[in-house]
Amino acid sequence: MNATALLTTTGPVLVIGAGLLGTSIALRLRSGGVEVHIQDASPVAAGLARDLGAGSINPVAEPQIVIVAVPPDVTAQVVRTALAQYPHAVVTDVASVKNTIATELADDPNISRWVGSHPMAGKERSGGIAADADLFMGRPWVIISSEKTYQEAVLCVRNLATDMGASVIAMSAAQHDHAVAVMSHMPQLMSSLVGAALRDEPAQALDLAGQGLRDVTRIAHSDPLLWAAIIDGNRTEISAVLRGIEQHLQALIAAIESEGGLDTISGIIHEGNLGVARIPGKHGGAPAHYGEVTVLVPDEPGRLGQLFSDIGAIGVNIEDFSLEHSMAQPVGRAAVFVQPARTAELERGLDERGWQVVSTEREEE
Repeated sequence: MNATALLTTTGPVLVIGAGLLGTSIALRLRSGGVEVHIQDASPVAAGLARDLGAGSINPVAEPQIVIVAVPPDVTAQVVRTALAQYPHAVVTDVASVKNTIATELADDPNISRWVGSHPMAGKERSGGIAADADLFMGRPWVIISSEKTYQEAVLCVRNLATDMGASVIAMSAAQHDHAVAVMSHMPQLMSSLVGAALRDEPAQALDLAGQGLRDVTRIAHSDPLLWAAIIDGNRTEISAVLRGIEQHLQALIAAIESEGGLDTISGIIHEGNLGVARIPGKHGGAPAHYGEVTVLVPDEPGRLGQLFSDIGAIGVNIEDFSLEHSMAQPVGRAAVFVQPARTAELERGLDERGWQVVSTEREEE
């Protein structure tokens, strides 16, 4: 079956905004043979998207769907213009905040053709150069509609999300903004705060950085200007979330500064355990607890591929995987997560094939 047969979105499609999301959507549509046109305030950004194969930069008279992929602070304005300029097109946007946009568009006479949406996907790197046609595969794609929205328009955007390989979730604008404040915006800010705390630390201290610190600060590499616009559009919800964290942080500081307080410290860590346990597991199912097998992998071409090949030959399925590079060592620590009942079998099989398997007990950092 070819890619074209898999897509239900028909062209032409106009993508306004040639950044990461807009260019990734365009690349996916082009891979299915859909006619795509790119528009961006920056001729350089539009030209790059074209050169990447995302579509044409020539004007389009009557698009079937317009996808607005610009920063959230200007999204409503661009959506309003597109609704007026293309009277037969469905218009959607992929901004990461929705309530302010819905409020700004509430009086628009063409609002029945607008469907707000938000793919929960991204990278630390921004811009079209980081675009990926498979960026949305298996990711949630939130769709926002109201009683004023044409059902044909909702179906059009649902089809678009499905064509991207995403899983569609329907929410109200208010529900969406609360959810992303907790699941996306707050983690970004907390990661940035942890990253900022490292600025003036001596290099000797940073030499001790382990995988835990790297995990917490991974998204601290994000674009400051883009995230300032995102936060600005969701101030009320984010503020409420941070106030709740502030209360816990104050209690934690007081407990650390007192002679006692160990029960408070333990309680906060336990609450973290309970919260993390609620995050959906593989394929969106119930959280699962996997066995962990740690293997030292030489930093040489082909060795990681050989590890995967050997695990396949042993007949054990990899449920999850992470790789940590050991400080000043020519090896990496590969953590292979498998069904608990298969842990011992995998350890034996890898040992027989010459791999150095280390203790599965979790180490302190």
